[in-house]
Amino acid sequence: MTTSRIFLAVLLGLLAGASFADATMDFEQLLEEQWEWQLKSSPVRASMLGDRRYNDRWTDQSLKAIERRNNARKEFLRRVYAINKNELSADDRLNYELFRRQLQKDVDGHRFRGHLMPFSHRGGVQNLDNLTSRLPLVTVRDFDDWLARLGNIDELIDQTIALAEQGRKTGLMPPRILMQRVPKQIAMQVVERASDSPMFKSFENLPESVPAADRERLRAAALRTIENKVLPAYRKLDRYFNGKYLPATRDSVGLSALANGSAWYEHLARSFTTTHMTPDDIHRLGLEEVRRIHDEMEKVIVDVGFEGSFQDFLVFLRTDPQFYFDDPQDLYNAYLATCKRIDPELVKLFGLLPRMPYGVRPIPASIAPDTTTAYYSRPAADGSRAGIYWVNLYRPEVRPKYEIEVLSVHEAMPGHHLQLSLQQELGDMPDFRRFSGFTAFVEGWGLYSEGLGYDLGLYEDPYSRFGQLTYDMWRAVRLVVDTGLHYKGWTRQQAIDFFKNNAAKAEHDIVNEIDRYIGNPGQALAYKIGQLKILTLRARAERELGADFDIRAFHDQLLGAGALPLDLLERRMDTWLASFRAM
Repeated sequence: MTTSRIFLAVLLGLLAGASFADATMDFEQLLEEQWEWQLKSSPVRASMLGDRRYNDRWTDQSLKAIERRNNARKEFLRRVYAINKNELSADDRLNYELFRRQLQKDVDGHRFRGHLMPFSHRGGVQNLDNLTSRLPLVTVRDFDDWLARLGNIDELIDQTIALAEQGRKTGLMPPRILMQRVPKQIAMQVVERASDSPMFKSFENLPESVPAADRERLRAAALRTIENKVLPAYRKLDRYFNGKYLPATRDSVGLSALANGSAWYEHLARSFTTTHMTPDDIHRLGLEEVRRIHDEMEKVIVDVGFEGSFQDFLVFLRTDPQFYFDDPQDLYNAYLATCKRIDPELVKLFGLLPRMPYGVRPIPASIAPDTTTAYYSRPAADGSRAGIYWVNLYRPEVRPKYEIEVLSVHEAMPGHHLQLSLQQELGDMPDFRRFSGFTAFVEGWGLYSEGLGYDLGLYEDPYSRFGQLTYDMWRAVRLVVDTGLHYKGWTRQQAIDFFKNNAAKAEHDIVNEIDRYIGNPGQALAYKIGQLKILTLRARAERELGADFDIRAFHDQLLGAGALPLDLLERRMDTWLASFRAM
């Protein structure tokens, strides 16, 4: 090579190196800037993550602020596209793709104006006292900041009313059947005395970390704030909701009943499943899964020697006292005991387990009648709060014993707590990946984990096996009823009946579940779609690796990059398999 060519090659190499360095620097700066913007724009979320900088304020829910946030996302998205991803490292190309997809989804979804339906029967501005279980309330400053938030609750409620009123005027209204549950939740806040307010509970038993000298001051300030700010704001909300909003809500239940509602649902189906499946595709898949799981259920019915039809067996499970506790404490103790049995067995299936512990707590009484059987909240980012497996103790006589094992596996270990805590502990990952996720992966993992119960020594009782199949059926039913309600014109009763005819869930739970799907269109599609993808990837690995297949290594690899869209998860696992073939 001539001297001039050598010089040119060196120069091009230096320029290429500079270009790669510039792209990396620009991208890392963008990620940091957008994350800081996100925390500042969503101060309640920042607080729940353990970031105390914005503890004294609510998220601005004015129409102007919502539009400003959307414009900011568009600008972040423009800057993403301005970066040449080919000049990034392999890890950063993945970060780029995930970051771009999340921003694009949010920008694309804004046009449907879901923010103009701000009320939910499963919690919201009417239940803000429940936030105290998820906020860092330890120091005097923490309680002073919470008082500052309470002092501005009137502004937040005014903003919520303004959003709802704009929705009412433009025809964006939620179903009446859901909103009829909200008045009694608001009523719990409209008390005569400040000391009876749910907002005062966190001040009644202040932690030892608050000096005695500050306790009376904080309690007195809380009573003044509740009397002067909180109670008037909730009385105003009560008048507006019952007098103006509730009477204007719609009789229909499906999203397709709204203008542009079918397109909205198609967007949600793509977003929640991270696939290009249409609602019709998903509906057909759901019917196929219902048939498959039904056949498995019939085998258990034969095994237990039950004489009667499938429907007779479901009625037996829903009504026989042997399957239910009378006392909420007994139900709670059963959840605790099940979790204690599971935890020591996890090393059989995982090489890496999270450091963060979790606890089991009852769902707050104010929302328990209107919400699901259980749910999970992730740990604080700073380690100040463990993960929480929330269990519903309301009416234990409708919460069957045979679902305790499968539910605990899904919500706690090795389901949500294991996956989400591991994700937070992946320190080499950008914050937007550590603390967010893709529902198809997160819930798909939770549902896949239910099947791991067999490896953990669970489901030894045939009724518990039927419980596991019931939960699998429940998620298959979701594919049918969610698309039915929001895309195919199903009625609420039609969805309830389909659920009752195929799963042994108690009727109280079935009604709450159907109302959940009505209120959160598309989210319920993610579970079964994600589970089936993970099962496909596992079957492929078992087939290709044969005797070399190691379930611990498979799980560690599957979880090792946090939550991913299903196509990128498949690419990751195929690369992992290819590394074995190359050996």
